[in-house]
Amino acid sequence: MVFLWLFLVLLIAFLAVVITRAARFTPTESAVEAGEEIPVDEGRLVSHLQAMLRLKTVSHHDGALTDPAPFQAFRDLLKQFYPLVFSRCEYELAGKNGILLRLPGKSREKPSVLMAHYDVVPASEALWARPPFSGDLIDGEVWGRGAIDTKCTLLSILEAAEDLLSHGFVPENDVYFSFGGDEEVMGQDASAIVDLLESRGVRPAFVLDEGGAVVDKVFPGVKKSAALIGIAEKGSAFFDVKASGKSGHASAPPAKQAVAVLAKALLSLSRHPAPFTLTKPALDLFDTLGRHSTFIYKIIFANLWCFRPVLDLICKKSGGELNALVRSTDALTRLSASESYNVLPNEAAAGLNVRLIPGDSIKKTEQRLSKTINDKAVSLRFVRGSEPSTVSLTDGEPWDRLNQAILQTYPGVIVSPYLMIAASDSRHFCRISDHVYRFSGFPLTAGQRKMIHSQDERIPRSLLPQGYRFFYRVLKKC
Repeated sequence: MVFLWLFLVLLIAFLAVVITRAARFTPTESAVEAGEEIPVDEGRLVSHLQAMLRLKTVSHHDGALTDPAPFQAFRDLLKQFYPLVFSRCEYELAGKNGILLRLPGKSREKPSVLMAHYDVVPASEALWARPPFSGDLIDGEVWGRGAIDTKCTLLSILEAAEDLLSHGFVPENDVYFSFGGDEEVMGQDASAIVDLLESRGVRPAFVLDEGGAVVDKVFPGVKKSAALIGIAEKGSAFFDVKASGKSGHASAPPAKQAVAVLAKALLSLSRHPAPFTLTKPALDLFDTLGRHSTFIYKIIFANLWCFRPVLDLICKKSGGELNALVRSTDALTRLSASESYNVLPNEAAAGLNVRLIPGDSIKKTEQRLSKTINDKAVSLRFVRGSEPSTVSLTDGEPWDRLNQAILQTYPGVIVSPYLMIAASDSRHFCRISDHVYRFSGFPLTAGQRKMIHSQDERIPRSLLPQGYRFFYRVLKKC
């Protein structure tokens, strides 16, 4: 009986602590200056984006397949559209197609860098409802590969800069525009740009690249729109997994076949994911958005000290972006064996794309994969990749500057850090700056985000003025 009473007392105490913490888990408000009215020529934005989308700046992993002519044409187009930018800025190429522009400010002490990339992934025209490089304006939407990823961002940055310069704008500090031409193939343009800046002693106080957006319904129990700022990004590594077997006629298969050996290894990888890990970006996201969630979810996110296993289970079962926030992920992306139905292959192979969470590494991942497969008949080979980025600071003037620009453009949204699960050129800037942020500047629906690297990519013309106003405000604060 004593033990029962003791158990009840402990249970009541536990519930009291959990519920009290959840009740106190409320949003924090931040003061926002009123945003000025910013006129926009929407027709110009649309026509300039259409012209950009018509240039097939497609990058390929095999550089020999990349046509340099559209990239040169794109740079010529920028000079035509933005004469003030190119007359006021120092301009140079870095890498093969990287563009670096320096807009002199009143001081060089705290420079800013605004980034985008103008290369795009290939597009299979047969899968598109409209030609992927048409730039067509249909039912209020501008169609084309790169409309969202990320020619709309590059457009907004340069349109805002051109208009500000036409009104005599001089930034307080130098501003650099960094536009890569091989981001989609994890190329070296951005790295070459950083090499140049590092050799000149440039330490940016603020770097902004593609990444998060203003989104809805991405967090359980949260109804308000959220502006998600990537303060770090996952690394990306490619691995080949190969299983050996005896080749021969399919009429007399051996007991141990290469395809079956490989299948067993891949099944083991899918059943044993990387461990649950709460990084600072994930903790910041849960702390910020959790405060706006329903009470049942507040109980979880206000008490992760005891509900970590529950959250781990939720993430495993849901998969997708939520799961990718809390662990390194193993994506099975390639598969090959025999080319004929009646021929046994002597080798079956698969390709993995592992996205590495901050704190993980390519070396530790290779060890984890080998241990999970645990089969001498299966070989594992690292192909190429990049380590996770460092985690940027979320205090001080650079972070506040970005917050103010977002809240002035999108009043009432929740601004939150998060972990960007894709890779971007901004990872290179982490070696010269502690304030590298990833935010596209646009509101994007789940459907629009899914168009990235898929067919029928397009952007509503009504979003272009919003992106323009956001970057206009960012530039004025540089």
